[in-house]
Amino acid sequence: MRRWLLCLLALGGGMLVNLTLELRGSGQFPAARAADAAVEPTLANLAAGKLRIVDLAWPLNPQSAYWPGDNYKPFELHTIATIEKDGVLSKAFSSPEHLGTHLDAPNHFEPGQPSVDQIPAEQLFAPGVVLDVRGPVSADPDYRVGLDDIHKFEAAHGQIPQGAVVLTLTGWGQFWNNPTRYQNKDVMSRLHFPGYSAEAIQFLINERQVRGVGLDTMSVDYGLSRDFVVHHLLGKAGRYGLENVANLDKLPPRGFTLFIAPMKIETGSGGPTRIFAVLP
Repeated sequence: MRRWLLCLLALGGGMLVNLTLELRGSGQFPAARAADAAVEPTLANLAAGKLRIVDLAWPLNPQSAYWPGDNYKPFELHTIATIEKDGVLSKAFSSPEHLGTHLDAPNHFEPGQPSVDQIPAEQLFAPGVVLDVRGPVSADPDYRVGLDDIHKFEAAHGQIPQGAVVLTLTGWGQFWNNPTRYQNKDVMSRLHFPGYSAEAIQFLINERQVRGVGLDTMSVDYGLSRDFVVHHLLGKAGRYGLENVANLDKLPPRGFTLFIAPMKIETGSGGPTRIFAVLP
């Protein structure tokens, strides 16, 4: 794991430095005090372990949430070699692309758009912001993030920087370990959980040029959706969605950088994804 993370950090190093300069200029990171000089968000301090990293992915196991559609199935893990018998431990896994913490590629709902392996690497490193809608979601599980939520965020925390990834904290992650409650089906087997509105996504794409959006539920569209308009809008614009994102309550509203690492499945419509938030 350490070796894999170092490779990821090396790949994103130059991008992180550029993002740092951009974010300083835009106010994304507050001006550093003299005492904080040792924890400036630079590659050197990241590699030295002087920056805080928040893991935003759930571990994969047979209980991991996945879309309840035809031909979907749980995550499976089988041991194919053991140290005692073979001198090495090795396992094989099977999983839908859209299971657990994962990325929806633009081709997930739109033909002719990039598959997950075709997303440019630079699009997977971005400043992040977190919209907190736990209040309205507690009163309405079918809540959709709207323009008012974005305007309230920007009034309190400043404009969302261009090229950011917008994450939304709905509070739904508290149900992660209870699959039935996480899906929240009614007697008609309809799903009830929050998502984004079409108006909010259009604004974020057209006015803020976001690279992607994400949240802590099974879908960027709310559970009752039948037309999946948010998926279509993101796909048509070449943007990606992040679903079942973990630990959003551990992040500030802004001031962090995201490293997003989906499995590079050739022609894939998405894949399980490790997401790291780096904070000064």
